[in-house]
Amino acid sequence: MAQPVPGVRLGIAQAGIKKSDHDDLVLIELAPGSRCLGLFTQNAFCAAPVHVARAHLQQSEGSSRYWVINTGNANAGTGEDGMNAARATCAAVADITGCDLTEVLPFSTGVIGEPLPVESLTDALPLAHRDLGPDQWQRAAGAILTTDTCAKVASRVISVRGSEVTLTGMAKGAGMICPDMATMLAFIATDADLGADLLESIFRRSVTASFNRITVDGDTSTNDAAMVACTGASGVVIDESDPDLLEQFQQALDSLCLELAQAIVRDGEGATKFVELEVAGGRDESECLAVAYTIAHSPLVKTALFASDPNWGRLLAAIGRAGLKDLQVDAVSLFINDVLIAVQGARAPDYTEASGQAAMAADELVIRVELNRGDASARVWTTDFSYDYVRINAEYRT
Repeated sequence: MAQPVPGVRLGIAQAGIKKSDHDDLVLIELAPGSRCLGLFTQNAFCAAPVHVARAHLQQSEGSSRYWVINTGNANAGTGEDGMNAARATCAAVADITGCDLTEVLPFSTGVIGEPLPVESLTDALPLAHRDLGPDQWQRAAGAILTTDTCAKVASRVISVRGSEVTLTGMAKGAGMICPDMATMLAFIATDADLGADLLESIFRRSVTASFNRITVDGDTSTNDAAMVACTGASGVVIDESDPDLLEQFQQALDSLCLELAQAIVRDGEGATKFVELEVAGGRDESECLAVAYTIAHSPLVKTALFASDPNWGRLLAAIGRAGLKDLQVDAVSLFINDVLIAVQGARAPDYTEASGQAAMAADELVIRVELNRGDASARVWTTDFSYDYVRINAEYRT
């Protein structure tokens, strides 16, 4: 169950952006003085709300009062009209609430290349504002979905010298998932008090190990954003003067981000498998990641996963084309759910097709690659490719 975060209220409304009688607009109110940080897509064709949110964060020096999120339309590939629509959305929130324009951050998700129906959105904003309440995380998480099948929300509570610090977050994403910063959309809030530099440091660490380690289809969205806000309402200050408390908070944030990131993979479009790729024994983390992502992005591997076919030749082929310099293939070992498939670059002597099929039949898989050329390791989470993935994306605009 999502825990309310003191200093945060959420309101939901129906703007009819994609279809009627559907929650598709969320307004998040942050207490005055809240400190905010955003990590955004590295896609050069980023959406208008990304441009506006980045600019407003910089102009307000990380002090935001309202986040406004719409689903059903990405407001990406919309040129100057899209920029004007994103600004108009912020202006409407500022008019309703009395805050400064730069204290409003816009976020959009949905179809790319279609004009944002800004009047429908702004007409519904007063409804979202009147709906503001602290216990709306679950409903808000459902209102930001596109092709997702379920809401993604999680909380952590840590005890600090008789007080409690709460962290709650929600995320959306099921397709076009291969983040190069964060995730499709993620919104996290805490009532702790952290300085700007420390907040950026710990949030980047959490994002690196979670949202930046997931992939469904290898596509990086135009709209990716991961946001964190600290209201300070608990009165608990997190800083370097108490390293144990800092590490406790970091672990809670790491755990929260990882739960949300993995929830995105589990809800991948048409997914039937949740797959952890573990690459160990690399010279450095970057080459471990190169191997993991090459496997995760291989259509041949992903379709074999869907069929529960232990076609380990596809895995070895992916490892071999990952671009590792001087890779000694006869040092590589391959496991699927602890079944040794290949050793010294070839079929393991004791391996049988039956044992491979039994391992692949599971809904959750761990594919482990041992490179045996160093001490580095990395993990990535991904899915299979099913018939439904093709259907969902073929019918996305219809």
